[in-house]
Amino acid sequence: METQDQLRELFRMQAALNLRIGVDTSSMDDAEKTRWILNYCRAMTQEIAELTDSVPWKWWAKYQKFDEQNARVEVVDLFHFLISAAQVLGMSADDLFSAYVKKNEVNLRRQDSGYTAKDHGDSAHI
Repeated sequence: METQDQLRELFRMQAALNLRIGVDTSSMDDAEKTRWILNYCRAMTQEIAELTDSVPWKWWAKYQKFDEQNARVEVVDLFHFLISAAQVLGMSADDLFSAYVKKNEVNLRRQDSGYTAKDHGDSAHI
């Protein structure tokens, strides 16, 4: 049995879900792209807050417990919005993978060099 490309499948599934909701990320003008990137950023901010609430971050509150199952759900919710944002920007799963590999190389070089100064051009090729 052949294993499917999981990242491509996530992108396919998200595009289908977005279309079902009424959002066609493939045909947006710049104003729509701006609006939807902001929408997805706001949604991700909320999901990060929900992820934060899954861990006992209030040092003064003794009643809190780590909710690992909910934390996992919030991470998945973040992926929904992150993939949608990538699609608004015209990125495919292959584009995302390629950019991730390049950025990871930049991050490794930064660590190797001690990352003592910001180089604003070191990610320009991504």
